[in-house]
Amino acid sequence: MEISGKTVLITGASRGIGRAAAKAFAENGANVVLFARNGAALKQIAEDIGHNALPLEGDISVYGDIASAVKKTLSSFGTIDILINNAAALQPIAHQAEADPASWAALIDVNIKGVFYANHCVLPIMKANGGGTIITASSGAAHSAVEGWSAYCTSKAGAAMLTACTDHEYRASGIRSMGLSPGTVATQMQIDIKASGINPISQLEWADHSPPEWPAKALLWMCTKEADPFIGKEIRLKDPDILKILGLA
Repeated sequence: MEISGKTVLITGASRGIGRAAAKAFAENGANVVLFARNGAALKQIAEDIGHNALPLEGDISVYGDIASAVKKTLSSFGTIDILINNAAALQPIAHQAEADPASWAALIDVNIKGVFYANHCVLPIMKANGGGTIITASSGAAHSAVEGWSAYCTSKAGAAMLTACTDHEYRASGIRSMGLSPGTVATQMQIDIKASGINPISQLEWADHSPPEWPAKALLWMCTKEADPFIGKEIRLKDPDILKILGLA
């Protein structure tokens, strides 16, 4: 009931967690806006979901793209109640001396600037409405160094700080800012990690990863009042207490 009729904007919605989340929110009655670079994939997902899905092709690292998507969302649904900052890049996977500087910088553009760009566009709308929910995908890499992941770890630490800053600046305006650390999830990202062979995470087997429907279910729950005690915090999906709450234990 808390999700039905709400409008949710999901970045990185063309695959993995973003796609699973889009379907989960739609199944619970939300208007779903799918934003990613793969327009063809977004169109197919929107067709699968039905009339309450809006596919918008764009690059989260380009401010004009997300600003345009927000305007189109308002034209279609009138408001934005929930923002899921899910879009993220992983490459380059390399030791710092061997990493391509342009690729390193491009990852920062997606994983940090992209979160800021989306927040910047959506926060005035939510503030005017008296509240809203912003959930940003985090990672254990935000808090612990991982070999070959200097760009990813740095970016996720920055995104986690943006989550904290959003809470610090806008909680009094009714904004519910939280992070979700999903653990390892069975998506294309894990295929890329496996192929790199550069650190212990790449040695995990496919069966070790959670299905993308698990973090999608967590995102739904985080948009309800039951998750209010976690406002301003980062939820670890693999936490046994969280799994129990979600019925996934």
